[in-house]
Amino acid sequence: MEVAAAKLIGAGLAVVGLGGVGAGIGNIFASMIASGARNPGAIPRVQLFMWIGFALVEAVALYALLISFLILFG
Repeated sequence: MEVAAAKLIGAGLAVVGLGGVGAGIGNIFASMIASGARNPGAIPRVQLFMWIGFALVEAVALYALLISFLILFG
């Protein structure tokens, strides 16, 4: 196998985690909407945890993208 082909396959495998990130972000915001619909008074308390969870899940996406770029161009 050529090096260029191996790099493309490795970069593709590195970004497989982005599918889970999309599902995680959808789950976070769906839970926030559901909890806000059940108890609107709790939105200010829950919103902080929503943004913390979003930031952590998005960090996984950025790490996967960084590894993919390192494989491709490193």
